[in-house]
Amino acid sequence: MAGHNTHQHGGHGAAPDTPQGRRELNRLAVSATAHCLTGCAIGEVLGLAIGTYLAWSNGATIALAVALAFLFGYAFTIVPVLRSGLALGAALGVALAADTVSITVMEIVDNAIMLLIPGAMDVGLDSWLFWGALTVALGVAFVVTVPVNRALIRRGKGHAVVHQYHH
Repeated sequence: MAGHNTHQHGGHGAAPDTPQGRRELNRLAVSATAHCLTGCAIGEVLGLAIGTYLAWSNGATIALAVALAFLFGYAFTIVPVLRSGLALGAALGVALAADTVSITVMEIVDNAIMLLIPGAMDVGLDSWLFWGALTVALGVAFVVTVPVNRALIRRGKGHAVVHQYHH
């Protein structure tokens, strides 16, 4: 698309080595991570809730949560890209390029924390421990993933590839 430069952190103006450019890069990284967190959190909560309700093993519950996190994470990218007029195959490629690393990091961190908090995976959905642990896990995953997304966007990768399709 004319006027867009994906190699300059997502097609936005200021050079990344200036204070304004660093602020913009940080803003984009936080925005991309919040976008990722939204899809991941929906899938994660749904998967953990289903697995916990059905009394599945931790492994099966986490597998479902991770699968749903990727599904919702990619869907949150694919739908707007499809609306921009891109064909499904190309939109899927954009979503895979934009979100795979971010979702992977987020899922590793939040599921590791859920497993590390004693009892978090073993209590019911009506427990403050489950929801508190999940909130902490997703919060830490967000903090860990922001610099990952920042580095990707700075290199014209990750969520930077999606910005050329935003109107």
